[in-house]
Amino acid sequence: MYEVHARPNPEEPPAELPARGTFLVDTSRGDRVGEFRGAAGPYWSLRPIGGGTEWEAEPRSVRLALPIERLRARTARANARSRGEVL
Repeated sequence: MYEVHARPNPEEPPAELPARGTFLVDTSRGDRVGEFRGAAGPYWSLRPIGGGTEWEAEPRSVRLALPIERLRARTARANARSRGEVL
């Protein structure tokens, strides 16, 4: 699992990529939670938890989701599954 460490310079991206599927928060998009899908050049690809179109985020604007944020995201995904919106 990806661990957040204090970086000497927050402008620099983390040295390691998070594991695929890690819940992250994109602070540049109003603290939107997404699953890490991979790197696309200098950007990280995130996918909405309930499904939908991926978006790209700058690594310096992304942080690991807090436990309550992960819980909310999992609940949202479970609700979307129950409605048949995602598999």
